Amino acid sequence: MLKETSHRPFLPPKGPWIMKQVWNDLLFAHWKVNAAQLEDKLPEGMVLDTWREEAYVGVVPFAMDHVRGRWIPPIPFASSLLELNVRTYVTYKGVPGVYFFSLDANHRLAVQTARRFFHLPYYFSKISIRREGKGVFFSSERQSDSVGTFSASYEPVGTPFVSAPDSLEYWLTERYCLFTSHKEKIYRGDIHHLPWNLQKADATFIDNRVALTHSIYLPDHDPILHYSTNQEVIFWKLTPF
Repeated sequence: MLKETSHRPFLPPKGPWIMKQVWNDLLFAHWKVNAAQLEDKLPEGMVLDTWREEAYVGVVPFAMDHVRGRWIPPIPFASSLLELNVRTYVTYKGVPGVYFFSLDANHRLAVQTARRFFHLPYYFSKISIRREGKGVFFSSERQSDSVGTFSASYEPVGTPFVSAPDSLEYWLTERYCLFTSHKEKIYRGDIHHLPWNLQKADATFIDNRVALTHSIYLPDHDPILHYSTNQEVIFWKLTPF
């Protein structure tokens, strides 16, 4: 089943946030895909969201730092990591959000914690990032699956902008809720941040097979690319929804 939404800026939920992170050198790479590839991979009751009846998959590499809980300062050995996620867009009980097929990270403790306490599909990977001028080179190799590899170079182009609420860029990036499932229950996690400050981007994909680990075949056409220098994000506790 497909559903198309137009969503408004998010109002933070009641109650204290539990975690803060800063995301850096982030690339949004989005491919338009056949919806049938995705629908049977979603938990029961979750509805694939679409933009003008088209479904999208995102592959998103970035660096993360200043990671900390609400009541504790950043821990030196656990406050930064690199991440790569594969995602699509869904609604559940009328609420639009992000559904992750996988999240690769280069920090074993973070992976174990996210899997155990947040029920998120994290995987440990060897990941590196190198910056040269405006350019970024990002490489990831999942340790449990030889197919789960990714490497690309990318850089921003053009003037930064904030997307208009009725645009595709807004629909793809301004998502303030994530969903995951565990033992046949759907969990919702709310997030909050300022509107994305985006730039168009150029990218060269050297190895882009991470989506194949979920039997998702990305088309040959060029993806839609956006870059963001940094974004501070706060998270609330995941709860059954």
